[in-house]
Amino acid sequence: MKLPFPLPSRPSTALLAATVLELVVLTGHLAAYPFGITQERHARRPAPDHQRHAPGTGLHHLPGSPDAERPVVLLHGFIDNRSVFVLLRRALARHGRRHLASLNYSPLTRDLRTAAELLGRHVEEVCARTGQREVDIVGHSLGGLIARYYVQRLGGDHRVRTLVTLGTPHGGTAVAPGAGIHPIVRQMRGGSPLIEELRRPAPGCRTRFVSFWGELDQVMVPVETACVDHPDLDAVNVRVTGIGHLALPVHPAVATAVREALESQQTREGTAPSTGTSSVA
Repeated sequence: MKLPFPLPSRPSTALLAATVLELVVLTGHLAAYPFGITQERHARRPAPDHQRHAPGTGLHHLPGSPDAERPVVLLHGFIDNRSVFVLLRRALARHGRRHLASLNYSPLTRDLRTAAELLGRHVEEVCARTGQREVDIVGHSLGGLIARYYVQRLGGDHRVRTLVTLGTPHGGTAVAPGAGIHPIVRQMRGGSPLIEELRRPAPGCRTRFVSFWGELDQVMVPVETACVDHPDLDAVNVRVTGIGHLALPVHPAVATAVREALESQQTREGTAPSTGTSSVA
């Protein structure tokens, strides 16, 4: 695999260290996995009078809110569950995020669009429960692609202020050809109808995108496929050095960068879409 950027001076050592870390993360995640199988349960609080449905509509008139009040929805990757976000969730909670919600979607789901519709219903439930107009979303791997489809193709940009993706195949990935028996894996391939659908124009999309991509991510082939590259989207691509795919949701440096991305005060209204790059060591 030819990489589009220079590797560190000792690439074999860096790759070996990243691989060892991936194995450590995998071992820890397998231990935590059973605790994340079931869906989260939340008590639904009634909306105050000023937040009731407007006559003739299905929408709440909800007030704006500071960053700490805006809910964060966490969406896992393929054949995974909400337990992958245990450490990231703790990091966000320590810095004042009051409303954190995770969504499990079934590994038997055969169409990414179906999962995106489920996400849309979940976001509406989170907004109704918390009394907020908008949410932020953090998606790992396939979860980021599901969230992007919801934002870009199902009108979710009116609910999602910032979408952070971690190792998401925005351009399609060529990895794991043997796993192509699963329909969703085929949808994640480069050139698939779904990937091509996401290349269509998206004028006026309101959501900010922050995409973290790892230069040693062996699941994203090629690695730059985890970058958002679309002329209509306000996107920043963040290069992460020294770690692989599984470590993205658990690494402390990434957690700090995710928190900073969610706390950014950039406004979406009246600004043109922009692209940029940065890095996390």
